[in-house]
Amino acid sequence: MPKATDLTKRLFIGRALRSTQLHEQLLPKRLALPVFASDALSSVAYAPQEILVILSLAGLSFYNFSPWVAGGVVVVMLTVVASYRQNVHAYPSGGGDYEVATVNLGRNAGLTVASALMVDYVLTVAVSVANGVDYVGATIPYVATHKPLVAILIVAVLTLVNLRGIRESGVAFAVPTYAFMAAVLVMVGYGFFRLFVLGDELRAPTADYQIVAEQTNLTSFAAAFLILRAFSSGCAALTGVEAISNGVPAFRKPKSRNAARTLLMMGLISVTMFTGIITLGLASGVKVAEPAYAHRDVIIDGHPAGFDYHQQPIIAQVSEAVFGSGSLLFFAISGVTALILFLAANTAFNGFPVLGSILAQDRFLPRQLHTRGDRLAFSNGILILAAGACLLLWGFQADVSRLLNLYIVGVFVSFTLSQIGMVRHWTREMRTQTELKARLHMQRSRAINFFGGVMTGLVLVVVLLTKFTHGAWIVCVAMPVLFAMMKGIHRHYEKVARELAVDEDAEIDESMLPARNHAVVLVSKIHKPTLRALAYARATRPSTLEAVTVGVEGSEARALQEEWERRGIPVPLKTLDSPYREITRPILEYVKSRRRRSPRDVVSVYIPEYVVGSWWEHILHNQSALRLKGRLLFQPGVMVISVPWQLHSSDRLKGRPEPFAAGAVRRPRRKAARHDDGTA
Repeated sequence: MPKATDLTKRLFIGRALRSTQLHEQLLPKRLALPVFASDALSSVAYAPQEILVILSLAGLSFYNFSPWVAGGVVVVMLTVVASYRQNVHAYPSGGGDYEVATVNLGRNAGLTVASALMVDYVLTVAVSVANGVDYVGATIPYVATHKPLVAILIVAVLTLVNLRGIRESGVAFAVPTYAFMAAVLVMVGYGFFRLFVLGDELRAPTADYQIVAEQTNLTSFAAAFLILRAFSSGCAALTGVEAISNGVPAFRKPKSRNAARTLLMMGLISVTMFTGIITLGLASGVKVAEPAYAHRDVIIDGHPAGFDYHQQPIIAQVSEAVFGSGSLLFFAISGVTALILFLAANTAFNGFPVLGSILAQDRFLPRQLHTRGDRLAFSNGILILAAGACLLLWGFQADVSRLLNLYIVGVFVSFTLSQIGMVRHWTREMRTQTELKARLHMQRSRAINFFGGVMTGLVLVVVLLTKFTHGAWIVCVAMPVLFAMMKGIHRHYEKVARELAVDEDAEIDESMLPARNHAVVLVSKIHKPTLRALAYARATRPSTLEAVTVGVEGSEARALQEEWERRGIPVPLKTLDSPYREITRPILEYVKSRRRRSPRDVVSVYIPEYVVGSWWEHILHNQSALRLKGRLLFQPGVMVISVPWQLHSSDRLKGRPEPFAAGAVRRPRRKAARHDDGTA
């Protein structure tokens, strides 16, 4: 019977795929859009609301600045999309911002980008899932009272889907993502038709509410600071744009062109939905306040809303104003919005493992992150991302407001350094290019990247100034910690590589070869594993061979010696005294003494071991052998050889037909034929 763990793995993850099937996992544009753009597309569900929430701190009069703030966000978004279209053509290997910064700005800049992106990917999962839980919790009270638990369960489901492979996750998430896009675009289109063609008045459910200003009589500087803070919060709409540049290898050929087209499609759809939602929200009179103060700052019929007041998200209010309360389309938009917020985390599940694989290949992260799993996905990276997101959700109790303060810092660090790197890339390319048409193309690309670097740099400064004391400092601490960790891992791998390197021109030094090989077989009692170990040690033809046992109990040691002599085993048995009933220390001291007498000799220690079939049997056997091996491996000039003896419980294939293989069948020994002259 196969192992139960294997059955469970196949049930949830699916059958293993061959390495040659990797091309079958590549994505066409129609599947790449929901896989890599779900984060950027879903951010339009909350980015417009974040702008209004921050502006509401100064009262409803500051809503007049929201079109300008939204316009600034749109300009930055289009600039970043245009800039990253240059990136995917120039660096299609999948390194994305990390590769751009490393090649053009140096290793430290690349590691800074990598640490920023890794933090932001984890936050993307946490924020998206927590926001989706909020939507569901508005209608299901159990979810609202158990937000961290529900959020962690959703992360677990997303992890399982992504472990099944990138193509299967794309198919699973394509329908909800396209349903969200269609629903929002229909809502925006029908809302504009009613507003500008039919001349209808749209009224949100909060149109008649009032908002009490938290901050009044602001100075010009304070007002500008508040507007900049609203702008930085609205820039959450840009998260996820970089994921496509990291995922270029997952596209079908021509990879760069398909990635660039998908990026453009994502940018245009995001801008359309973002501007449409905030325009209809302002036209219908949407009122939103800081969630922590909504119970007192929202005034309904002259009275505070109270603690039982639930503030509807902006997209829900706009859909109610456009389609009417209780309509089928209203419920459809609420449902697909909650679903897309959960699926937005999928962008990080595709970006983080690829980045981790590239960093592992460059020896900045453990090598296990570079290995593909059974379904040709980077399984270890997926599991690490899920674990980090679950810790954040549990630590911050799945509170979106607290998590958002940590958000977008990392992504704008990578945006800025990547664009600066691209400017240097085009400058270097122009030095070697003489064709006029190619130089004009490079000049245009450099101008786009330069403008993108200036814009994202300004946004980064604004984000740091406005969010640092509200929680962004945690990211500013986490990034240097990751940076230092990756540098330390790289130093370790480099040190190991130097120690193991062999000079191609070096000749074998005969003086370094061992003079003799002393074989030591460890014996606890005379049984089949001991006899097999003795036979194997004799077959290696060592210079000397002896059996060694530790005399913990004098009577047992004497009985073993008597049985040894009675059986006539042709190997001398040496008994080591152990007055303190230790086993490991006497053997270590004996092996060390052999090495001290002849440093050029090698001591080979043979350890008989049981091979068992169940986990609980491991607890009952081989513990002394494991401890002893762990100590012997640190002794120079000592070779440790495990001689296995398979118990019946280890035979998991018993009763099943097994194909013939080399060594699977023991053939009977044939007598040698003899000729008439007596020769063989």
